[in-house]
Amino acid sequence: MDWRQYIHSDPNILQGKAVVKGTRLSVAFILQLLASGWSVEQILENYPTLTPEALRAVFAFASRAVTRNSQRSTIK
Repeated sequence: MDWRQYIHSDPNILQGKAVVKGTRLSVAFILQLLASGWSVEQILENYPTLTPEALRAVFAFASRAVTRNSQRSTIK
């Protein structure tokens, strides 16, 4: 999946945080919902502007960010 079709950063939207295109929903916010116990179904029901594809893009973006970060440093 090419997350770039769904995720972008604009300095005029949420101070440049990565967001789902066409929304003001940041990747971090969506991940926080999941970490708090929300299901994918709950997120999609409560934020109807999100699509299942956009949500998968959030996961792809987060995976890439974690992978890139782990390549730069080691956990001690």
